[in-house]
Amino acid sequence: MRWNVTKLALMLIALAGVLPIGAAAHAATAVAQVTAQGVKPLILTKVQDLDFGSVTLGTGVWSNATVALSQAGALTCTNPNITCTGATTVAIYNVQGSKQQAVRISAPNVTLVNQSDSSQTLTLVTDAPADLVLANNGFPGSDFSIGGSVTINSTTAAGVYVGTFNVTVDY
Repeated sequence: MRWNVTKLALMLIALAGVLPIGAAAHAATAVAQVTAQGVKPLILTKVQDLDFGSVTLGTGVWSNATVALSQAGALTCTNPNITCTGATTVAIYNVQGSKQQAVRISAPNVTLVNQSDSSQTLTLVTDAPADLVLANNGFPGSDFSIGGSVTINSTTAAGVYVGTFNVTVDY
């Protein structure tokens, strides 16, 4: 039996129609929502400084007397070796930004330096809120208070101790 080229070509065309050479592509589509939220930049302003008033040291040898001023302005000065007098104030800051946004607050401890002898220092352990939610857009913003505590002993040098807060806010 002789095969001729025409019959062979017809057989190949017939086979090509029966056997798929490549499967047809089936496309799929999915929809996703895209959102973006714009927020106002934060503005942080100091409203009031922190002041512990005056602390008078008692006589004798003693240690670990703590003077604390809470965020709410409550003074704790209960050690019998110290006497606290004078007006006290918490530090107050104002932050402005976008309404209903949570703002993180960072207020690390502060080194207080004796203004008469810079080798004498105290550490202010800050008492600050960790965060707050802004009550409005921009002005007037939201206030927050920072208090703290210092530990003194009978060898603490007399003088005015001063330091600077390094308060940071972010979304």
